[in-house]
Amino acid sequence: MTINQLSVFIENKEGKLADLTSSLAREGVDIRAMSVADTQDFGILRLIVNDTDRAVNVLKESGCIVSVTQVLAVSLEDTPGSLAKVMRILSDNHISVEYVYAFITRRQEGAYVVFRVADNQAAAELLSSHGVKLATKQDIDAI
Repeated sequence: MTINQLSVFIENKEGKLADLTSSLAREGVDIRAMSVADTQDFGILRLIVNDTDRAVNVLKESGCIVSVTQVLAVSLEDTPGSLAKVMRILSDNHISVEYVYAFITRRQEGAYVVFRVADNQAAAELLSSHGVKLATKQDIDAI
């Protein structure tokens, strides 16, 4: 149970993020979640969107370098300790988290957390066996 994440290599210059998000908006791509990790000159923009194929086309037409990565997303109660429980399960079972970011929605109760791990299948099976609800593409699309 993985979802698609776009990773976009973007110049760290004034207006670049505005241009990129405007291009996506013009083509009807809805951003569900995003994260930016930057350095002085460049950044990696990570996106979860409603239409991966359309977003990839728009980004490439804009001259961006973009890749699609499979990541896990879990649905959590928006309460203290919910994330800590999931992190403990992964840690106790020696599953290393490369990065993580979260988002909440007003349409549904709870929060979503996106994980990049080395072995999505192992992590998904482990979390499911501990009662953690994995988010599907349909869950994300319904936001």
